[in-house]
Formats: sequence, C-alpha cells, structure tokens
Amino acid sequence: MPEAVVLLATPEGWRHSVLTEDGGMICGRFADVAPDTDPAEARAAAAAMVVGLAHDVHEVAVDVTWDSPREPGSWTAQVTVAETAPNA
Repeated sequence: MPEAVVLLATPEGWRHSVLTEDGGMICGRFADVAPDTDPAEARAAAAAMVVGLAHDVHEVAVDVTWDSPREPGSWTAQVTVAETAPNA
C-alpha cells in the first residue's frame, strides 16, 4: 500500500518514487509528462498514478496531500486512505 510519493524534476523528465507501508519503493519516470511541464501538472499526474495504483491493486481510495516544497525541483506527498469508498 502506498504511503508517500516523491517527485523530482530532472532535465530528462519527471521522476517519481512511491514509498510503501512495508518499506518498499517503486521508482520510475513519467513518459507522458514532458520535462518542461508545470510542476502543478506533474504533481497532479503523480497523484493520479498513486490513486489509480491504490484502487487497482488494493481496492482502496486514497488521498494524496502534497507537503510544502523544501527545495526547488523536489516535492513529497503523504498518501492516506480516503474517507469515502472508491465507488461511492
């Protein structure tokens, strides 16, 4: 189950890491998000990916809440179970 997301802006494109409750990590790059995409759009793409992952794999609805950025080009978010069911 995802518990956090890290999003990084790199010259090659937007990279992401999804941290799981059991200590795992899934890393990758968004092939469909251009390197010059606005950070808000990249965060939305990352959130949508995590919401879809939680729904498809765990059948759970989640909320993704972005923390204030600590350094340029890097964002983190917390993933929590949503209050409503995914099909509500």
